[in-house]
Amino acid sequence: MKRRLLLLASLASPLVPVPARAQRRESLRNPLRLGVDQSLAESGLAGSLQRAFGRDTGIAVQLVPGPALPLLGALERGEIDATLTNTPAAEVKLADQGLAHDRRGIANSSFVIVGPAPGGKSGDPAGIAGGRDAALALQQIQAAALAAPGALQFVSAGDGSGAHVIEQSLWRAAKLAPAPPWYLSAERNKPLIAQARELSAYAVVERGSWAAQGGKPLALLVEGDPLLAVAVHYMRSFHLNHPAGKIFANWIAGRKGRRIVASQRGYVAPQR
Repeated sequence: MKRRLLLLASLASPLVPVPARAQRRESLRNPLRLGVDQSLAESGLAGSLQRAFGRDTGIAVQLVPGPALPLLGALERGEIDATLTNTPAAEVKLADQGLAHDRRGIANSSFVIVGPAPGGKSGDPAGIAGGRDAALALQQIQAAALAAPGALQFVSAGDGSGAHVIEQSLWRAAKLAPAPPWYLSAERNKPLIAQARELSAYAVVERGSWAAQGGKPLALLVEGDPLLAVAVHYMRSFHLNHPAGKIFANWIAGRKGRRIVASQRGYVAPQR
């Protein structure tokens, strides 16, 4: 009789390992806090991964959007569990110092330079449309701004986001130090593309966020420069060990995660 009761109890139990059930319960009480660069939230990539992972595993992920560099600082201090960012140099530095770990390549993407559409009301005063040399385009933008004050504006993210980091590297490549009044810092808590559109200004933006939010009176003017290429990585905090962190790492870098990445405009899943 005792053996029969044990058998019946085992058959009635869910066919889910005990550790996995515990991880799901823990994640619902205390979701995996995932810091995501603002552009990866605006593009829809982070949200698509979050929802698909939740459907597939029942594990909760809480997105914490913000600029990449401050998020990596929060990861270092153990204030969030993991990050999804597009600032490879800063990520590698953190990993090499042993302050974060389990870095996984999630997607390949790029940044683009957008600005007033040729033929539109404001035209393309810097004449950069169709270019592939990003540093040269910035040189042309500054030259046009100085030659005709008030003719154009450039809006910078100015916040340590992936877009800001790549933009600053391009100004260094162009050997220029842009300055007001034509060079502006974007307002916080408002999408960079929306502000560039309102001002009919030039800007460096992430391709996925442009695909999701771009449009008139702006146009994509410069793309294809290797300096604009970027990879998106997932990384976990060294100080925290959320039970879902490793599961999400394996899922997001695996077949199902790669399928979600491939379905998002502006992103390519890395080869395995």
